[in-house]
Amino acid sequence: MKVIKNYLYNAGYQILLMLAPVLTTPYVSRVLGANNNGINTYTNGWVTFFYLAGQLGISLYGNREIAYQRKNKYERSKTFWSIISLQMFTSSIALIAYLLAVFLFSSAFKVYFLLQALWIVAYGIDVSWYFMGMEDFKKTVSRNTIVKLITIALIFILVRNQNDLAKYIFLLGFAQLAGSFTLWPYLRKSIQWVKINEWHPLKRFYPALLLFIPTITTQIYLVVNRIMLGRMAPQAAVSQFNFGDNIVKLVLAVVTATGTVMLPHIANKFASGDVKGVRESLYKSFDFVTAVSVPMMFGLMAIAYKFAPWFLGNEYGPTGGVIFWEAPAILMIAWSNVTGTQYLMPIHREHQYTISVTVGAVINVIANLFLISLYGANGAAVATVISEFSVTAVQLFYVKGTIRRRALFAPIWRYLLCGLFMYLVVSRINEIMSMTIVNLILQVALGIIIYGGGLFLLKAPIIKQAKNLLKKE
Repeated sequence: MKVIKNYLYNAGYQILLMLAPVLTTPYVSRVLGANNNGINTYTNGWVTFFYLAGQLGISLYGNREIAYQRKNKYERSKTFWSIISLQMFTSSIALIAYLLAVFLFSSAFKVYFLLQALWIVAYGIDVSWYFMGMEDFKKTVSRNTIVKLITIALIFILVRNQNDLAKYIFLLGFAQLAGSFTLWPYLRKSIQWVKINEWHPLKRFYPALLLFIPTITTQIYLVVNRIMLGRMAPQAAVSQFNFGDNIVKLVLAVVTATGTVMLPHIANKFASGDVKGVRESLYKSFDFVTAVSVPMMFGLMAIAYKFAPWFLGNEYGPTGGVIFWEAPAILMIAWSNVTGTQYLMPIHREHQYTISVTVGAVINVIANLFLISLYGANGAAVATVISEFSVTAVQLFYVKGTIRRRALFAPIWRYLLCGLFMYLVVSRINEIMSMTIVNLILQVALGIIIYGGGLFLLKAPIIKQAKNLLKKE
């Protein structure tokens, strides 16, 4: 039950990270306009590379290493101080490099670039990886919930017109910084002070660097779409793509939350030599993410074209196409989250994970070059799906020797069949109905009933998992 509770906490945490901008999106998209939102997306895309370089893959590395030392407070404390000192040092270097780049090379949007620097500071002091490694997700969720709610309120109060873009960028960065600060008081009871000469942060550099490579590579094909759109299309197209991508990623957060939860869980089993337990957890996790991601994918596709202009405003009509074409990435990322984050990473096969995401990054850049010029924001969405498919394919190739792929995919036809039938019904009803909050709720509820009923009729494995869980309760 601890894993399930942690999943629920982390799903809430991941949704919270995305929910703040999504809750404010209908307001901000209209008040700031497509052009200003495009500027925010473009400048934030650049700062992302710097704060990731500063964090150096420590989010995944720290999560895993703390999981290994969970039962030994002294060793856990020594691990914490060595990792956080390395993170602060590399983040300081990244901040200096970013500021130099802004002053030397940025002529347009300089003020906005400088305000984005708050994200580097925020990630430099972030210790959420420690609590994830301890499988203690409640603290991160509760503290960040308060910070995010305050930020949302301030956005509605302070961001009033198109001249308030700077305030909006500052509030988003400050929220991330405040969220990082509020976790530190909880460390007092969980760790102890260790003499500085026992930290040895440089010993952590190389293994963290190994995880940084796939992290930064993954971000290349997450951020490069926005940067290439900013260079090859109007700023309005950047914001149209960004809002569509955010909506897809919000839905995806419910699925990928399993990765952050299962990584320390599987790492702990691996460290204990429980190979059978690792495989069983993997099969169940793969079935779960498939069962959840399929209806999310088809559901978004069914309502995309009417939902986007209703939710964001008429200026964002093209965002409907972005959501429709990018929705299949939900399933691809869900699968790669299991094979990569939940399996390859905890058992020290980082090099194979790195190869998979590198392939995805290269394919994404190539696909963007052709598709953005032809189809604009929709082309960037299709490029995302192609790259995520390639990552999943490479990872499935690497796990073939240790994981039975036939066992992974045997029940998938049930989920796809139920999801497709749900899509056909909901999309037809969506065409007939006007888009209102009541009609949206009705369509979502109908989709859940159709999909859930189909799973019962076809006796999908997830139903058996749910029944076993209820019996344990």
